[in-house]
Amino acid sequence: MKLEKLGYTDWFKSNTDSNKLDAFQIARITTVFKDKYFIHTGQNSISAEISGKLMFTADSPLDYPTVGDWVYIQSFDNNSFAIIDGIVPRKTILKRKSSGRKIDVQLIAANIDCAFIIQSLNEDFNINRLERYLVMVQDENIQAIVLLSKCDLISQADTLNQVNLIQSRFPGMDVIPFSNTNFDGLEQINLKMKSGLTYCLLGSSGVGKTTFLNSLLGVHQFDTQSIREKDGKGKHTTSHRQLVSLENGAMIVDTPGMRELGNLQVNSGFKTIFDDILELSKQCLYSDCSHTSEKGCAVQKAIKTGKLLKDHFDNYTKMHKETLFNEMSYLEKRNRDKAFGKMIKSVKKSRRKP
Repeated sequence: MKLEKLGYTDWFKSNTDSNKLDAFQIARITTVFKDKYFIHTGQNSISAEISGKLMFTADSPLDYPTVGDWVYIQSFDNNSFAIIDGIVPRKTILKRKSSGRKIDVQLIAANIDCAFIIQSLNEDFNINRLERYLVMVQDENIQAIVLLSKCDLISQADTLNQVNLIQSRFPGMDVIPFSNTNFDGLEQINLKMKSGLTYCLLGSSGVGKTTFLNSLLGVHQFDTQSIREKDGKGKHTTSHRQLVSLENGAMIVDTPGMRELGNLQVNSGFKTIFDDILELSKQCLYSDCSHTSEKGCAVQKAIKTGKLLKDHFDNYTKMHKETLFNEMSYLEKRNRDKAFGKMIKSVKKSRRKP
């Protein structure tokens, strides 16, 4: 297999440091297990670790490799093991706020061309959560396609209502209902996938991401679990991020389910998804309008006249507050980390002096 079949396009070739090619090979990261990696060199798949230099110079999680990255490597032991020395510039990077109280960036996948955002048509369907995914995806100008799983569980009329609900909120959005049980919609999805492009599966646990991947592969390659009957929610089956190649030449990344999706550093995506509200705010009487109770508020007027969905605005308000808080907290953390890093380097430098 050549690197081109793994997605090594002219864009990556032009962004590869040719001066490094005498000492390093190019490979793509296909699997991430915490600090362990598997890479594909175009000839074989081998395990890898990052170099001490890369670890020492990393200032944030963004400086570490993730699944989908192209990296510079040195191979050892008859090409059975490799050291990752650096990362080829990324075309795109999907990221979120780390789960829990910790304010940091968590990488999801790199160099994605199209994201399949999967929502289940059972009790787990949540259009506000879908909006969060779209903010993250649009921030990197990644094409988004919404897949509605388990369409066999509801009527065609109810399925159409959900499709219309999504497309009324996100005009022009590509939405495809499908079923892993009777395989409805799978052929339509397959036609969307192009050779040499990299796709990513995003969604909560239990929406059918891994089962969908098995359907695309035509074999039961990855384990799945059933959802809980009492609330329709799923259990984590996929515990790591993994890139696999399909027969049609496309590549796809399966990711662990994300119940919590906090956005961080997504200003462009936020502006894209909430462009209608931001444009309306320019028409408000006051430039600092909070869009709550002020006179002459164009946003509130649009809600009252039905031109703007209140649910859409409420989600905008909630996400705007969260994003501001996350950005401020992350900036403070970065400043503390940099100061601590400088102190450590200074101590090490002073110890080396005679």
